[in-house]
Amino acid sequence: MANVSHTRGDITSHPDVSEMRARYAHMLGGRDVALMDGPVFLLGLYCAVSPWILHYTTSQPALVTHNLIVGIAIGLLGLGFTAAPARMYGLSWAMCALGVWMIVSPWIVGDSPDTGVVLNNIIIGALAVVLGMLCAVAAARSAPKA
Repeated sequence: MANVSHTRGDITSHPDVSEMRARYAHMLGGRDVALMDGPVFLLGLYCAVSPWILHYTTSQPALVTHNLIVGIAIGLLGLGFTAAPARMYGLSWAMCALGVWMIVSPWIVGDSPDTGVVLNNIIIGALAVVLGMLCAVAAARSAPKA
């Protein structure tokens, strides 16, 4: 049986230490907005289930489908920000566009929405715009400068 209880030496003597450090730095690059990935995902999740939480599934069936689809899209953006941050943060502006669409959608998609539905979509949309802008600013800051 192998003795695994002994302490290992310092990694500085490893022949590939510089390459490992470079890979580690590259892997962590673009993670300035790691704290926003979760809120973006949770916002998408809430957007998707909000018609059932606020009980407007019978009064606004078109908005139910709409919020479900947009919520899934926002949630997928949040998952994408987590899985491939360097590639996905360019789509931060798409989340801003989804937020603006959520703000105006009750009057375009809905049929005489009541105040609760309108406020729900405005709050979701405003949060999506703010989170999208924060992600876009952080992505622009962490982008390699030419």
